[in-house]
Amino acid sequence: MGDRLEGKVCVVTGAASGIGAETGRRFMEEGARVVGVDLAENAVGDLSLQADVTHEGQVIDVYQHAREAFGRIDVLFNNAGINPNDDASVLDTALDAWQRVQDVNVRSVFLCCKHGIPHLLENGGPLRGSVINTASFVAVMGAAVSQISYTASKGAVLSMSRELGVEFARRGVRVNALCPGPVDTPLLRELFASDPEKAARRLVHVPMGRFAEVGEIASAALFLASDESSYVTASTFLVDGGLSSAYVTPE
Repeated sequence: MGDRLEGKVCVVTGAASGIGAETGRRFMEEGARVVGVDLAENAVGDLSLQADVTHEGQVIDVYQHAREAFGRIDVLFNNAGINPNDDASVLDTALDAWQRVQDVNVRSVFLCCKHGIPHLLENGGPLRGSVINTASFVAVMGAAVSQISYTASKGAVLSMSRELGVEFARRGVRVNALCPGPVDTPLLRELFASDPEKAARRLVHVPMGRFAEVGEIASAALFLASDESSYVTASTFLVDGGLSSAYVTPE
C-alpha cells in the first residue's frame, strides 16, 4: 500500500480484465478512488460502471457518475481496446472488421478525451490532471503478425495523444501514450493455444525473451498518473522490453 495517488479520482476503461483490471487495483492500492468502466460486468474499481465507450452518450454519463460519486476527476486511463482474429492482412481484412477495431480503439479514446478532459480542467493548481491513452509498440513499427486495423488504430491513438499533450500542456493537463510491447494476457495465452507458431513470431523480436506481465504495464501507468511524471507530456512511453530498438533479420 502506498500514497502516490492519494486523493486522486481515476477513471479506467477496459477495467474488467488484463491491463485495465490490474491498473485499477494498483491505483486503489496507491490511494486513488477508481471508477472502473467496461462493456463487461465487474470492472475493477471503487465504482464499477458498465458502458459502451464507443457510444457518446454513455461516455458522458460515465464522467457524470464519477463526478457525482467522488466530486472530481484527476486521471483518465483510456485503455479499452480490441485485437480480434479477423483483423489480419490488408488483403484479407473485411471493411466491417476494420471499422469495428477503429471504433473501439480510436473513437473511444477520442470520446473519452473529449468529455473527460473538461473535468480535469476544472481542477485547481498547476497540475490539473493526467490522461493516459493505451497505444502500442506497433504505433512506432510494423507488427510481426499482420493486424492492419489494430496497428493503424494504435498509430492514431499515439498521434492524438501527442497533439492533445501539446494543446493542454500550458493548461495543466498532461496527455501521454502508453505503448506496451506484447503482454501476457488471456488474449495472448489464447493465441498461444490456438496458433503457437504465430505467437512465437511475436516473441522472437523481444530482446528480453519474454512478454511483459500486466503488473509491469500497470506500474508504468501508475507513474504517468502520479505527480512524479509532472514534466512528462505528449510522450511515446514505450514499455516493450527493448523490442522497438531491436533488429531481427526477417525469415
